[in-house]
Amino acid sequence: MGIANSTKQSLKQIPAGVWVLGSVSLLMDVSSEMIHSLLPLFMVTTLGAGAMAVGLIEGLAEATALIVKVFSGALSDYLGRRKGLAVFGYALGALTKPLFAIASSMGIVLAARFLDRVGKGIRGAPRDALIADIVPPHLRGAAFGLRQSLDTAGAFIGPLLAVGLMLLWSNNFRAVFQVAVIPGALAVLLLFFGMQEPGTQQLEKRSNPIQKDNLKRLSAAYWWVVGTGAVFTLARFSEAFLVLRAQQSGVPLALVPLVMVVMNVIYALSAYPFGKLSDKISREKLLALGLMILIAADLILAMSGHWSLILAGVALWGIHMGMTQGLLVTMVADAAPIDLRGTAFGFFNLVSGLAMLPASLVAGALWEHFGAFYTFSTGALFCLVALAGLVIIRYRTR
Repeated sequence: MGIANSTKQSLKQIPAGVWVLGSVSLLMDVSSEMIHSLLPLFMVTTLGAGAMAVGLIEGLAEATALIVKVFSGALSDYLGRRKGLAVFGYALGALTKPLFAIASSMGIVLAARFLDRVGKGIRGAPRDALIADIVPPHLRGAAFGLRQSLDTAGAFIGPLLAVGLMLLWSNNFRAVFQVAVIPGALAVLLLFFGMQEPGTQQLEKRSNPIQKDNLKRLSAAYWWVVGTGAVFTLARFSEAFLVLRAQQSGVPLALVPLVMVVMNVIYALSAYPFGKLSDKISREKLLALGLMILIAADLILAMSGHWSLILAGVALWGIHMGMTQGLLVTMVADAAPIDLRGTAFGFFNLVSGLAMLPASLVAGALWEHFGAFYTFSTGALFCLVALAGLVIIRYRTR
């Protein structure tokens, strides 16, 4: 009873703007995942695309989002305002949804996917910086954890809705894509009317946030968080390999995608409690614990192909995500100067995103040539390297 009351009290203390931003993330994720969970199948079965074309479109889209994040974060610092950029990014993403429903060629899909990722790149860093702006430091972990929980809830609600509607409407991709327009539009309206941006201190003269002198103001502690985030990404690689591992267990093919639903449910449920916990204990210790849980998940997934143990590994993977993803963003907010928060989030997202490409390539190569055991064992090895780095840094800073 005491824990429940404490949680309620903590949730009440979080500014209303965080709830708005979290709900906006949830709605847009529902909209996006209703489409993205079906898009590869739509491209291959309806438009006749090959696997290489699918990979090319996804690669170009994600690379675009990464590059845009840096500039949008820096622009929000330069302007001293963040809501307008966030609204524009969400609106651009919402406007692409009808294009998927009417797409008659791969060119239209490419254009829609490209604009959708540009929108994601524009909104990401300003949104995270806006949360850091409106939340007092002692609630920062809880606030980022709450937003992450709501965002991740959308990541499993969207695919579940897509599956349900596909069954209801006899695999009518375009009808599902049309429905996805609704939560996307609601996200934009909620942000525009429901979010009040705090007043900012106007500097006498604003300078380019990404010029050399300003970047020098990003501390060693900040760059350590950026590097740690990259190593985490190398250790974790793409969740697509969880799906492949589940496929090897003998689970019916139609049920394999539910592995990602399980992972995201656990991720969503754990992100806020661990975010709240990070406001009370050492964030470095919690990060180390997250690495140890990921090591356990990797070892379980490496050692056994039985569906029950794979499910246990996936569950631990979700707990690790809930512990660390909001935590790393919180640590960026802690380490960045107030007037460079947008830029700081932009570079953090860029470096972590770029690390995902070699991580997934290495994981794929190991899987193809040696098998799942070596893929997940290598992930555990990267975790040990990151854990050793945390211990060394903590020892040197005593």
